[in-house]
Amino acid sequence: MRSTAGLTRDDVGEQTGINPATLYRIESAKSRPQRRTLMAMLDLYGVSDSDRRTELIALSRQAAQLGWLRAYESELPELYTTYISFEAEARSVRNYESLIVPGLLQTEEYAREVIKAGLPLAGEDDVRTRVEARMQRQEALRKKEPLRLWAILDEAVLHRQVGGSSVMLGQMQALVSAVAEPHVTLQVIPFQGGAHAGMPGSFVVMDFPDPADPALVYIDSMAGDLFLEKGADVRRFTGTFEHLQAAALDPVGSVRTIKDRINELREVGRTG
Repeated sequence: MRSTAGLTRDDVGEQTGINPATLYRIESAKSRPQRRTLMAMLDLYGVSDSDRRTELIALSRQAAQLGWLRAYESELPELYTTYISFEAEARSVRNYESLIVPGLLQTEEYAREVIKAGLPLAGEDDVRTRVEARMQRQEALRKKEPLRLWAILDEAVLHRQVGGSSVMLGQMQALVSAVAEPHVTLQVIPFQGGAHAGMPGSFVVMDFPDPADPALVYIDSMAGDLFLEKGADVRRFTGTFEHLQAAALDPVGSVRTIKDRINELREVGRTG
């Protein structure tokens, strides 16, 4: 594209501030451009076709894909691996869930039951692959600079019996352990709170370290996966999340509610 535009590396450096050595490493596939660098290059080279720009931006993201994820590329849906790549790059994730525990906080047993129920025609190998991938995703919460997670759950999540009482007990205990970490915040919207802004369905808002990289909204539904980057969409879902924060119990009260549920499940275990 640079050659087609009739530009030298020095020309690009003068007009964009990109160091020629950096440009050489990008062009020779030795490094991946940050989004703002890529956008500056595309603007300078006169790439106006929106599909082409979208394709190159997606390719840039895929280049940063986790090594472990490459082993699952042929076995997981493309949109799911794309989501995992976004999640791995994100600085923070705000996740509202109305029916299930967020994937980043699921135990292996809970994840297996959720995946089996959600994919009733999937074979055992497919289920195992997806469970493994979900567990690998959680490494984002344990890396040196961990992902910051703010999760909001409808109280229904605590009571929907996934996999039986023992699975639910382990999952509730895992939630309590997770929120002991300073980068994980959890809130529960109580039943008595009535109708709230999250009732139409679950969603995720991701923010990225690079200021030039816009926030992203992800929606997983029966109609398919959606990625929304338009400012108006991001503002709408960010505003919705803020309403849910206000409707939910504070983090301390939320943990207390989860612990009450743990006591209920223990009582079921003793009497059952």
